[in-house]
Order: sequence, then structure tokens, then C-alpha cells
Amino acid sequence: MTGLDLLPSTDPTSVLRYRDGVYAIDLLTAAVTEFRIFDVLRETPATLAEICARFGWDERPADALLTLCLANDYLDQDENGVFTPSKMALEHLCQGSVWDLTPYYGSLRDRPVVQDYVRVLKSGRPAHWAGLDEASDDWHGSMLSEDFARTFTAAMDCRGVFLGKKLADTVPEVLVGGRRLLDIGGGSGVYACALAANAPNLEAIVLEQAPVGAIAREKIAQRGLAHRVWVETGDMFSDPWPADCDLHLFSNVMHDWGKAEVLALLHRSRETLAPRGTVLVHEAFLDPDKRGPLPVAEYSCILAHSTQGRCYAWSEMEGFLAEAGFVSLGYRPTGGDRGVVVAKVAR
Repeated sequence: MTGLDLLPSTDPTSVLRYRDGVYAIDLLTAAVTEFRIFDVLRETPATLAEICARFGWDERPADALLTLCLANDYLDQDENGVFTPSKMALEHLCQGSVWDLTPYYGSLRDRPVVQDYVRVLKSGRPAHWAGLDEASDDWHGSMLSEDFARTFTAAMDCRGVFLGKKLADTVPEVLVGGRRLLDIGGGSGVYACALAANAPNLEAIVLEQAPVGAIAREKIAQRGLAHRVWVETGDMFSDPWPADCDLHLFSNVMHDWGKAEVLALLHRSRETLAPRGTVLVHEAFLDPDKRGPLPVAEYSCILAHSTQGRCYAWSEMEGFLAEAGFVSLGYRPTGGDRGVVVAKVAR
């Protein structure tokens, strides 16, 4: 009926990875050509905080960069959090080596996104979304524009057909035990629809701001699920949330925001969720040591560029959940380099 209860015969993960990792080269180029990070760390190894102080960087994009370098084995990190260039970096990313490849990256120095990253690293403020002119807002502001919101929501909707079904198949017992789902910042509603399509007992509400809320209503109706999935329009940070929901979903939401905003959303969830309710945080998660997976480290680069967030380790998300009053039931990989952390309200 909806297509959301079926999986394709082939796995599109490699197709997703090309798009998700598209800005990783630009962040690495900025680090090599503008800041000579590997030369600096060869002379004086440093922690994340020390690196930020030395270069005048903001911690959020710096974290994304260092994670990318760890995942590629360009940096090593000891038990005290001190970063040093790896053998590969010493041979190929440091000046003075006979195998130095940094001039190869120098030819990319003037790429617009490389220069974006120079500003993002220094300020922490997201750059303009690709294709937007300099007078435009960043991604968050641009989502208030009807034309941009419709284009971007369609882009996120198409991947959700696959990712939503993989999520549903990973948490069947959660869906069977649920009665009403609140999908916070749910975009087109594709994830709410996917979970409902795979759990006939489940109703769902999508909480989204204008103009995305109206777009979500259209997509839900097209999928024939308007009788079980509906939309409430509002700002997830400031407007009231629908009550009487025993299941909350954050799907590809947290990676757009910094720690303060993530905690604010989880606290609102804890305050609103029904007793003994469950929360699902569905994301592209890093491993606890933040040395991979490489595709997630690469995806974090585009988030550091264009949003106020980055990819988090699933262990970091468990810490945020505990701080907000939840008990984690563990992390589960889903599909397409994504996974879900399942948590319950702490008693």
C-alpha cells in the first residue's frame, strides 16, 4: 500500500554514502592547506581543547575534523586525549617528507566550501547551504522558506522510505507495545508513516514547524495514512507538545543541534512522555571511541558545515538521555549507516 512496509532487493547504503560524505574532502583540505594541522601536531601534540585554543577554533567543527582524521588513521589519540600525527600523516601530510602530498591538496584550496570551513572552524557558526547565495540564512533559517523547505524535505523523505523500514524492523517489540507515537521534528512524516505501516496498532503525530507541517500533511495523505498519522504544527523548542503519547521518536534530528539543544529536547520529552514511555533516537552514530565508522565521520562534516550540530557517538547520546532522566536499553544498528538508541523513562 505505502511501500513503507517493504525493503528493496538491493542495499542503497553505498549510494547514500556518496552524498553523505561529499564535504569531507573540503574539511580535510582546509585543515591541511590553511592550518597545517599535522605539522603543528608533529611539533606539539595536543588535546581537543588545546587544539581549539591554539588555532582559535570552535569545539563543534573541530570535533568533527578530529573524528574524521581518527577514522582515516591520520591521527592517533592516547588515553589522555592527546592527538599526534599517525605514521601515515607523518609520511604524506607533513612538510619535509619525501612523500608529502599536501601540495596535491593545495590545488583545492580555493574551493568555496574549503573557505567556508575556515570560517566555520573559527566561528562555530554554520555556513550557507550549498547553492544559497551569501545573503541567505543558514540551513535552519532557510527551512522557513517555502521553496527551500519543499526541496529539502523531499530530499530527506526519499531516503526515509528505506531508513524508516529498517528502523521499524529493528524495534518490533517497541512498536507492538506502543499506542501513540510522537515524531518530534518529523519532516515529511516518513518515519512516523513507516513505523505505523509496520505496526497496525500504532497511531502517530508529527510535530513540525511551518511550512514543513503542511508539506508533511500532503505526503501523509499521498501515502494513504491520514487516518492514523496526523500533523501538529509548532516549534519543537518553544511550543507545547502533544500529550498522551507513550512513544517518542527523534529521527535524524539531534545531529542538527549542539549539546544544549539536544538536552533541551530530551528534557521536554521526559516531561511530556507518558509514564513508562519509550524514546527512540535514530541517527548516524559514531562508535564510543569516535574512531569510526568512517562513513559517519564523513557525514559529520556536512553537518558541521551547514547546521549547528555534528554526529554524536551513541555512548554520548546515552549520556544525554541519562542526564534528562532516561535509562538506556542499548544501541542497535539499523541500516544505511544509521542506528537507534532505545531508552525508557527512569523510575
